[in-house]
Amino acid sequence: MEMGNHTSASQFILLGLSSRPERQELIFGLFLPIYLVGAAGNLLIILAIGSDSRLHMPMYFFLSSLSLVDVCFISATVPKMLANIQTQTRSISYGGCLAQIYFCILLANMDNFLLTAMAYDRYVAICQPLHYSTMMSLPACALMLGSAWLVANLHSLLHTLLMARLDFCASNVIPYFFCDLVPLLQLSCSNTLPNQLMILLVGGLIVLIPFLSILISYVHIVSAVLRVPSARGKQKAFSTCGSHLAVVILFYGTITGVYLSPSPSHSADKDSLASVMYMVVTPTLNPFIYCLRNKDMKGALWKLEREEAGLRVGSLGVKHVKGRGQDNPSEDASLQAELEKETKGKGLITQAFFVEVRAQDALSKVFHLPPPSWDVKVKESESN
Repeated sequence: MEMGNHTSASQFILLGLSSRPERQELIFGLFLPIYLVGAAGNLLIILAIGSDSRLHMPMYFFLSSLSLVDVCFISATVPKMLANIQTQTRSISYGGCLAQIYFCILLANMDNFLLTAMAYDRYVAICQPLHYSTMMSLPACALMLGSAWLVANLHSLLHTLLMARLDFCASNVIPYFFCDLVPLLQLSCSNTLPNQLMILLVGGLIVLIPFLSILISYVHIVSAVLRVPSARGKQKAFSTCGSHLAVVILFYGTITGVYLSPSPSHSADKDSLASVMYMVVTPTLNPFIYCLRNKDMKGALWKLEREEAGLRVGSLGVKHVKGRGQDNPSEDASLQAELEKETKGKGLITQAFFVEVRAQDALSKVFHLPPPSWDVKVKESESN
C-alpha cells in the first residue's frame, strides 16, 4: 500500500459500551456511582493506613500503594467516558489516546506487580516467619516498589512509542470505551507485526512471570497452612489468602483473555466487557475484598471515623458552652440543633459526648455552677 493512502489521525471516536443512545443514561447512572465508590474507598484506605501507626507494615505498605494505583487506574478512563456521555460527544484526540494507552498499561502493570509483592509478603510471613523482618524490611519494600514503577514505565513507554509510529486508515472508530492497543492496531494501515510481537513476548513475560511467582508462593503457603494443627488457624489463613487469590484470578483471567489470546478470537463486545472487569470492577472491589474482612483495617477505619466525628462535635461543644451564660435562647437552641445534626447516626462515643455537654450545661444552670473546663473534655473525646 502506498503512503498516499495513509492518513495521520487527529482524533478517534470511542463508541463506548453501547452505541444505542437510549442506553447512555443507564451507563452513566451505573458507572458514576461505581467510580465514586471505587475512588472514595481506595482513598479512604490510604488515609486509614497513613494515620494508624499499627498498620505501618509491609503488607499495608503494598496495600496502600495498590489503592493509589487503583484510584489512578479508574480515573484514567471512566471520567472521559462519563464526560463523553454528558456532552454527547465520543471523540478523543490523538495525543489523548496515546496518553490513555500509556497510563493504562503503566497502571495495569503496577497492579500486576503489587499483587505479586503482596503474595510474596504472605509467603514470607507464613513460610519464613523468622526472616520476615529482614526479608521485608523497609529498604527491601522500597526497592521492590521502585523496581516495579521503573519496569512498568519502560514497558508502557515501549508500547506507546511503537504505537506512535503507525499510520491509520480512513476509519478512526474504536469499539471500546477507551483507547487500547488491540483495537488501534486493527485500525492501522502500517505493519503492526513489531507491535504484536512486543505484546506477546514482552507483555507475555511481564504477565507470566509475576503470575507464576504468585502461583509458586501460594503452593508453599497452602503446604505450610495444611501443616498447622489448629483448624481455626487454617481457616484464618485460607480466608486471608482466598480474598487475594480471588482478585488475582479475576485480574489475570481478564487480561489474558484480552491481550494474550489469538487475534481471530477477539470480539469487540467480549473484549470491552473484559476490560471493564479489570479496569473498573476490580479496582472498585479491592477495598471491600481486602478491608471488610480484615480486623486491623476495620479498626483503623473506625478509629479514623471516631477522630473525625470527635473533632467536629468537640468544636461544636466548646462553641455551645461558650455561648451559655449569655441568656440567648435562640442561639442556644441553634447550637443544640447543630450538635444533634452532627451526632445523628454517629457512634456511641460521639453521642455520649453530646449527652455530657447537655447534662453539664443543665446542671450549671440549675445550681449556678461555673462553666467546666471544656478543653479537657474535648481532648478526651479526641483521644477516644
